[in-house]
Amino acid sequence: MAHSLQARKRVRQTETHTERNKPFRTRAAHAVRDARSAIQRNDDGATDLVRAAQSALDRAARRNVIHPNAAARRKSRLAQQLKAKQTAVAA
Repeated sequence: MAHSLQARKRVRQTETHTERNKPFRTRAAHAVRDARSAIQRNDDGATDLVRAAQSALDRAARRNVIHPNAAARRKSRLAQQLKAKQTAVAA
């Protein structure tokens, strides 16, 4: 347990911020998971789900829930996976 007043306040602030940020983190994680599973199934709506996941990641990054570089990295990897599947199916 924190002993100083400042440390106690930081604990309270961290709990508040965690609760406030949780929906954005969860929404982004679920969107990425749904997009990846759609890519693996060769689903027709995979492009729309990837676009939705990219939007959710951007929203989380804009609010500093996740690091902007982490959001960019995940968006890039999703796009790579989608393109690889689309070219494999077309070939």
